Amino acid sequence: MFAVLDRASGNSLELRLVACPWSAILPPVRAGTMGSGMRSLLVRRPDFLYVLIAGYCLLSIILKILRPDSLEIDESEQALLSQYLLLGYGAQPPFYNWLQYGVVALFGISVASLTIVKNGFLFLFLLFYGLTAGVLSNSRLAPAVAVLGVLTLPPVFLLSQRDLSHTVAALFAVSLFLYGFFRALKNPPNLGHYLLVGVAVGLGALSKYNFVILPAAALLAILPEAKLRKYLFDWRVLASVAVCAVIVAPHAYWVVNNLGHATGVTVAEMKEGADSALLPHAIQGLVSLAVASLKGVALTLAVFGLVFYADLGKILRAESLWTRVVGRMILACFLIIAIIVVAMDATHIRAKWLALFTALLPLYLTLKIDAAGLDPARRLPALLSIAGVLSVGVIVMLWARVFVGPMIGDYSFAHTPFNGFAQVVRAEPGPPPVAIVVDDRIVAGNLRIQFPDTRIILAGLSQEAERRLPAGRILAAWSAEGKGREEIPPRISALLQLMPATIADSKPTIVSVPYNAGRPGDVYTFAYVWADVR
Repeated sequence: MFAVLDRASGNSLELRLVACPWSAILPPVRAGTMGSGMRSLLVRRPDFLYVLIAGYCLLSIILKILRPDSLEIDESEQALLSQYLLLGYGAQPPFYNWLQYGVVALFGISVASLTIVKNGFLFLFLLFYGLTAGVLSNSRLAPAVAVLGVLTLPPVFLLSQRDLSHTVAALFAVSLFLYGFFRALKNPPNLGHYLLVGVAVGLGALSKYNFVILPAAALLAILPEAKLRKYLFDWRVLASVAVCAVIVAPHAYWVVNNLGHATGVTVAEMKEGADSALLPHAIQGLVSLAVASLKGVALTLAVFGLVFYADLGKILRAESLWTRVVGRMILACFLIIAIIVVAMDATHIRAKWLALFTALLPLYLTLKIDAAGLDPARRLPALLSIAGVLSVGVIVMLWARVFVGPMIGDYSFAHTPFNGFAQVVRAEPGPPPVAIVVDDRIVAGNLRIQFPDTRIILAGLSQEAERRLPAGRILAAWSAEGKGREEIPPRISALLQLMPATIADSKPTIVSVPYNAGRPGDVYTFAYVWADVR
């Protein structure tokens, strides 16, 4: 069986493929009524898969809401930044932030408003992914194979449910681009299709900067095909470029004036460990790229290999126009990435950075199966079972971990008792704070959930926000876990002096609050001081 195991090692999760007999994965089609019934349903109504996907996303939302309302890293950042509508927010493009800002403006800040945005993007990604497979294949079951296949990618079934945000939006842009791009190639030139491509590229560039590699690779992939090259020289390409330019122009203006903020963090992460590297940087970077690529696709290749093992030779030999195009796209993407790695002297590549490009693999494999002339109906129950165990199993595991983890002393962000700390603050005499000053993004986002009507100021995030700090009673709060945390953190102290603010307390108040769903006696420590701005 396939199992997702969680090891408390920082924030990392470990994915293992546990050996088991093939019969447990590929039960004979005639052996049980469940597999036969599901196969019959998907054969008769392949679009029912999208109902299952909607149910999966809805279940994810419900289980997230049922957990304690403490946020993970990316969620905390979204909660904090949803206070502001800016042209740029730092190392990540702003599309996700803009949409999150709009949702919060309409419905307020809450765990629900955060998780609905992410799962909405995830649903749209899977929807357009399936529609793309339907455009490229004559088989009614190809969309089901493609969607179930993409659900076996770790960034989709695991990382997106743990703590990704911008990558999920970029995955949606990937599937929207693929849908528009291949619809344009399979039909007579149509302005609407070209405009859709332009919109997808614009949204993708505003979701993740590395998205621009994908349309570049797509153009390279169709150059060898004489019947497709004509689409590159149609006047409608100018309309596509124009709509893309309009979408990205506001943020592009910000990037030009804030290039260091936009690229500094990513470049630093890619060069992590470069000073102590034993091999030349180019070799180490390419090895890291190869390892990250293998991590991203190994499970999906194993699943398709197990499910279609009887026809592997036929599938590998099969070829069509669309397998050639998608195959070249994959190769071109990784070739461009390799050139960037060498040019930037990068030494460290993470598998999740490649998610936009490894997402092409299930589509390619589906098209190979289609080109081989195989009927996937017999294999759908097995593929559905594996994808279902992986995807649904992860969200159930993440929910159960909140209640099981404390039994073995395993505490995560979900257990941090920000709600209990908020109750302590509200019990203090005097008026509520007009603003809360913090020095950590996780604390900032979580206090935004607990104090939805109070401005949360992260020291060092935005000088403009700090200058507009309202007069009145200010709360400065931080995590007091670890040695030396009983003193006011330097960044908070500097900000309070800049305001200027008068600190009302002679020394910080230290408070220990029981963990959410924790064992009796296990506590988390916070510290805070009150200050006044006149």
